[in-house]
Amino acid sequence: MTATEHDALAASPRLFESDVLDKLSRVHHLTPPLVYGPIILWLLAYASGYAGAGEITLAFVVGYLAWTLTEYFGHRFLFHTVFSLPFGLGPRFQFLIHGVHHIYPNDPLRLVMPPLLSAPIMLIALTLIRLVFGGAFAWPTLAGFIAGYVLYDCVHYWTHHGQPKSELGRLVRRLHMLHHFRDPERGFGVHAIWWDYAFGTAYEKGQTPGTHAV
Repeated sequence: MTATEHDALAASPRLFESDVLDKLSRVHHLTPPLVYGPIILWLLAYASGYAGAGEITLAFVVGYLAWTLTEYFGHRFLFHTVFSLPFGLGPRFQFLIHGVHHIYPNDPLRLVMPPLLSAPIMLIALTLIRLVFGGAFAWPTLAGFIAGYVLYDCVHYWTHHGQPKSELGRLVRRLHMLHHFRDPERGFGVHAIWWDYAFGTAYEKGQTPGTHAV
């Protein structure tokens, strides 16, 4: 084990008694683009065999926007909710999917989704997209959805370990840090920050922090 690998594991708390599950819960931050990049390119290449550039572009944008809404609403209503599950498992479930990130926000190995978690999301998205748009339009739409997810994961890692140079980059990082360290009831858009302004969960100067989010 290299010194870098040792340091990363030292900053990454154990979540499962099972060595296999615990290993699968950790993932390198380059995994999403390496896994899904070729899939995005294949989907676009496949769609180019029967659709024009305009139709593919429109579908891609629709898919991307669908991801941004998934990012916002998933973070707001799934990640920050303790559900009433059998055997009192609600708090444990919420801790595993998101609570641990608020306790260990700079864990370098749990800032992007493991493929075992992201792959089912993509399969659900494909099913819904096919139901809504039909087969032909579904593939470039799915490409846009997956691209949005990859961008989200990359931006999320970068907000915790990057050094933004641009004004926009500093704003995105600042808003996410406010979510972690000031008020977790606001700032649910990680890279799609515009939805917080649209849905009234943006930060406002002098606002009292919330107390209900976890």
